[in-house]
Amino acid sequence: MTLTTPALLFPAISLLLLAYTNRFLVLAQLIRQLKQMDTEEDHNLIARQISMLRKRIVLTKRMQTYGVLSFFLCTVSMFIVFLGGDLTGAIAFGISLVLLSISLLYSLYEIVISTNAINVELESFEARKQCAPTGKS
Repeated sequence: MTLTTPALLFPAISLLLLAYTNRFLVLAQLIRQLKQMDTEEDHNLIARQISMLRKRIVLTKRMQTYGVLSFFLCTVSMFIVFLGGDLTGAIAFGISLVLLSISLLYSLYEIVISTNAINVELESFEARKQCAPTGKS
């Protein structure tokens, strides 16, 4: 293994962490919006959304944690290879890849929950459309 092998992951992990941060910011924005629309008629919808948002926050935290640890071990592996410890560097790089894979699996699960949250919104929207008078005579 050469020094460039773990270096190849740097742009990918950096972009991944940026995407995770953007997801976190969107979650924070959704929570603020839910707080503003807290009315009696939307209480059931908000209650369903809150549980999904809590799960998504935990998953995003885990995604970021494993992504950062992967990035750190990737850096460590480059340093070890630089010092001449090829086998130790390869092991650190392998662990980095495992941590990155775990981060991606958490990301996939968060996407599934996010999709379910969108379906809850659609159900609510459809229910309002069915209950609303059409205004036609």
